Amino acid sequence: MHESDSADGTLFADGLFTQRVVDLRGSFRSDAADEVVYVLSGSGRATLGGEEHELRTGVALFAARNTAWSAEGDARGLSVLVHDPPAAAAPHAVVDLEAVDEGTATAGRHFLLGATPEVGCASATQFIGLIPPGRAPDHFHRYDEVIYILEGEGVLEIGGEQAPLRAGSCVHLPRTLVHCLANTGARELRVLGVFRPAGSPAEAFYPDGTPAAVPGSDE
Repeated sequence: MHESDSADGTLFADGLFTQRVVDLRGSFRSDAADEVVYVLSGSGRATLGGEEHELRTGVALFAARNTAWSAEGDARGLSVLVHDPPAAAAPHAVVDLEAVDEGTATAGRHFLLGATPEVGCASATQFIGLIPPGRAPDHFHRYDEVIYILEGEGVLEIGGEQAPLRAGSCVHLPRTLVHCLANTGARELRVLGVFRPAGSPAEAFYPDGTPAAVPGSDE
């Protein structure tokens, strides 16, 4: 679906995830889910664990379940609630994705990691995928994933059918679903993904189950 199709900001919801676009203003707390947030636009400040953090595009937040936090300003964010999470290693974290190193995936694709187990979020991995123009081979993952298109245009291909993608489009990919997310534009396609169980965005498998090789690896 597309963000404009939602009346209340909810993009996708099932027993694993609830994906929403929210105003980052007021008090927040979930007693049943971890929350990972990415700031889409605007600015402000968030208070987690008694510490203040700047909110601007490119900043990611993680708040474990039962962790209260608050925000002020005019920022908007993509929030993903990760339901029934395992115990977190830390109650909260803030990551500036504009300051992290890029990782490498297949077909010339790269990624930036946000909320991950390394910063305390044991339930999921949050990342930005950087996809150059072109099409990668069909593949699948061993995790469930929700995706939000930040910039660019493309198509999602599943079983010979295509759906157009643009900024504000969102996608749910169940584990082992063979698919391809192709960049049909002239510039980089940027996608925001959250998947569980946590792991590496570079992990993928071709339809026959063969692991997809990553440039620079020994495969």
